[in-house]
Amino acid sequence: MEPINEDELKARLDPLSYAVLREGATERPFTGEYTDTETVGSYRCKVCQSVLFTSETKFHSGCGWPSFYAPSADDAVTLIEDRSLAPRVRTEVRCAQCDSHLGHVFSGEGYDVPTDERWCINSVAMYLEEKK
Repeated sequence: MEPINEDELKARLDPLSYAVLREGATERPFTGEYTDTETVGSYRCKVCQSVLFTSETKFHSGCGWPSFYAPSADDAVTLIEDRSLAPRVRTEVRCAQCDSHLGHVFSGEGYDVPTDERWCINSVAMYLEEKK
């Protein structure tokens, strides 16, 4: 992938999307476009268009952000230890192609999903490509 031109990206994205994707911000809970969406399709990174998640692994967690129990592929995302809320440690989720911040993954919360994981992803970090 070509290096990302941050000025061009800033001009292309809305301010909140840029803040989330490139600065690690978080959208407010229950405000995202995809929190309750049940449309069938693929969720793609707003920066590089890589497929990150699919509707097949999306579930309603009630947390206020779109939730998935797994990424579209093991190599679609990278995971980074996040100590920004120390002493609490979280796992940050980034796009493997462009290194953009997407959200966080949590495990062991007891959701009835195959992985016992909740991939809590900001709606503004992705767009939904509906399956035709």
